[in-house]
Amino acid sequence: MKWLGAAAICLNENNQLLMVLQGTVDEEKTWTVPSGGKEATEDFKTCCIREVYEETGYTVDIIKEIYYKYNEVVEVRYFQTILTGGQMMIHDPDELIYDIAWKSKEEVALLPLTFPEDRVFLLSLFK
Repeated sequence: MKWLGAAAICLNENNQLLMVLQGTVDEEKTWTVPSGGKEATEDFKTCCIREVYEETGYTVDIIKEIYYKYNEVVEVRYFQTILTGGQMMIHDPDELIYDIAWKSKEEVALLPLTFPEDRVFLLSLFK
């Protein structure tokens, strides 16, 4: 069965991307944008909003879908979002998030990413 999920792209006024450091207890921690699996009753947008809150404490609104990753094992929709409130805090029920940070283009170019195939796409987002 295909894994279905959503990811949030949120840039702040300083042209920094919202990212989280994540991984299981036993694995090397890597950086990704807030994202996660869709629950049965959710649509992709609702999933995106929930995941941002759980992983970062922030609330966001969806602007539009900007990227779609699809292969034999995953279907992930990436949404451009805008910060509407909340405060930086981890609420992750899965306990997989270790840090939250706003990262510059230069930092994103060098970070160990959970999904290295996303690096070119992520770098293209910066102004």
